[in-house]
Amino acid sequence: MINHNSCGLCRIDIENLSVKSGSDILIDDINISLHCGELTALIGKNGAGKTTLLKAILGERQYSGKITFVSHTDGKIKRPSIGYVPQYMTFDKSTPVSVADFMIACKSNRPVWFGNKKEDIKKLEERLSALDCAHVINKRMGDLSGGELQRVMLTAALDPLPDLLILDEPVSGVDAAGLDLFYKTVTSIRDKYHISILLVSHDLGLIRKYADTVVLLDKTVVASGEIEDVFSTEAFKNAFGYLE
Repeated sequence: MINHNSCGLCRIDIENLSVKSGSDILIDDINISLHCGELTALIGKNGAGKTTLLKAILGERQYSGKITFVSHTDGKIKRPSIGYVPQYMTFDKSTPVSVADFMIACKSNRPVWFGNKKEDIKKLEERLSALDCAHVINKRMGDLSGGELQRVMLTAALDPLPDLLILDEPVSGVDAAGLDLFYKTVTSIRDKYHISILLVSHDLGLIRKYADTVVLLDKTVVASGEIEDVFSTEAFKNAFGYLE
């Protein structure tokens, strides 16, 4: 039996969505649906409006149009749980904060200098183990590799388990082995929990390997659907200079 997410989210319908900054139109008339149990890749050249769309979905950008969260019974959900992994995490790498300190502080009002409870450490180890990174629990945040940091951030984004997981170029600076591991982890999460995943990425080969559908953006949606169909369009060639 499919393990549907906790609030019963089925899909996210985005209709006629536009974002402006003064007189500049950042994105215009976006119409897409994101379905649970699917990994949707959002692609486009730099400045196409990908991050602007993500911020609108996250509620961090004012927009015109509609974003509707639809349940499995075709009802409307006011606001589902959304997990988010940004492209970069900016922090002082010299700060002596361990992964355990950081992760537990995100979930508690308890000051770090009081130490961490054994039961909290055990739960965190289990969560990190699920993403193959339990070995970093006592590492300083500033000593993590790019791949390790991304898996720690993904672990944080999955607690509590979201109905929609948004990943904004989450593997920048990660080596090839780390890239493949990250995508395998993300697709495993999709399959196990039947959540909707929206991924911004420039890794077209890995998108072809792991994504279910793709949306090509250039201020508006210029192509969307199955991977091969989008990759063979003139719009794709105009964006990337070649056909896949």
